[in-house]
Amino acid sequence: MTTQAPQETSYDIVIVGGAIMGASAAWFLSDDADFDGTVLVVERDPTYENSSTMHTNSCMRQQFSTELNVRISQFAADFVKNLPRYMGNDDRVPDLEIKNFGYMYLADNDDFADVLRESQATQVAAGAATQLMTPQQIREAYPFYNVDDIVLGSINLVDEGFWDATAVFDWWRRSARERGVEFVHNEVVAMTKNTAGTRVESITLKSGQQIACGQVLNASGPRAIETAKMAGLNVPVEPRKRFSWIFSAETPLDRDLPLTIDPSGVHVRENGGGTYQCGGHSDVDPAVDYDDFHMDHSIWENHVWPVLATRIPQFEAIRVQSEWGGHYAYNTFDHNAIMGPHTQVENFFFLNGFSGHGLQQSPAMGRGTAEIMVHGAYKSLDMSPFNFERIEQNRPIIEKAII
Repeated sequence: MTTQAPQETSYDIVIVGGAIMGASAAWFLSDDADFDGTVLVVERDPTYENSSTMHTNSCMRQQFSTELNVRISQFAADFVKNLPRYMGNDDRVPDLEIKNFGYMYLADNDDFADVLRESQATQVAAGAATQLMTPQQIREAYPFYNVDDIVLGSINLVDEGFWDATAVFDWWRRSARERGVEFVHNEVVAMTKNTAGTRVESITLKSGQQIACGQVLNASGPRAIETAKMAGLNVPVEPRKRFSWIFSAETPLDRDLPLTIDPSGVHVRENGGGTYQCGGHSDVDPAVDYDDFHMDHSIWENHVWPVLATRIPQFEAIRVQSEWGGHYAYNTFDHNAIMGPHTQVENFFFLNGFSGHGLQQSPAMGRGTAEIMVHGAYKSLDMSPFNFERIEQNRPIIEKAII
């Protein structure tokens, strides 16, 4: 695929990476009435074939252990359910909904049960509808589960489930383009800083052009560290492989299957039409090459399928229909978003390290990034706990609901 040269030689903001985070930030920048600058989005693979965006479960949940993460997902739910309104009542924009089959966290020991109780209190205080369930209550509501080893469950059937992320992603890009944001197929290969090393003055593209910039946003997904290195910086993000399978059941369940997080780490959810989607990874979980999407079939045979058949006996007889390997943009520091400006290179901003929950956080993260880049502060939700400076100050965010 031929690379594209930008139309201009200078932009107020250059976004490195055009998948869900870059597209969200670009759209929210275009939607800010106080911003009339130019934006360039540089994407190395405009098919997005191997992006984390395209390998996602495309689900959202309110069940986090920190209030800010709950609030972030609440905004995502509101954004999805009111997409035409957020898009200026454009009658071309589709009405979307969330298929609320919920998330079911299962605890098989008292310590994790206590975590579910504490998290549920945080969620309810923030306005979420999370409910705790005893094993007997789980049996009555979802008789297909084997809960002989379960101590407690946690579920929320409001604004938790599947949503059409592709539609939102497409409309962010389409609307941003119509408002003047420029998207190009190219790759940033170098950055030049000022003499003091406090600002990025320009980027160099693979096609040879040097583009001046006022600000740079790193929205490079699992490749975040490569973009940071160009500015002489580091960020604790690496690609971790995650496997997904879609399968049909010989005897489909008689009701929707919540996205079930088994204590083993395997998760499985409703997919519709008698099919289901599940995911997992190996016990040894190293960083992998950026282009390594090879399937490890032993994980299915030796780990995932046995877990499914044990937890849901009707899944003893199933047939895999499709499978793929994708990458988490894994934050090795604390598994949460890294955003905001660098502490020394003041015009270099981060939007990285979502560790598997980026898609559902993309509306709030794009909005927050646009706010801090345009206004120098967060105007909606205070996202400052996610700012890059916490990495340098060794202040991890303890989020206990990472899948």
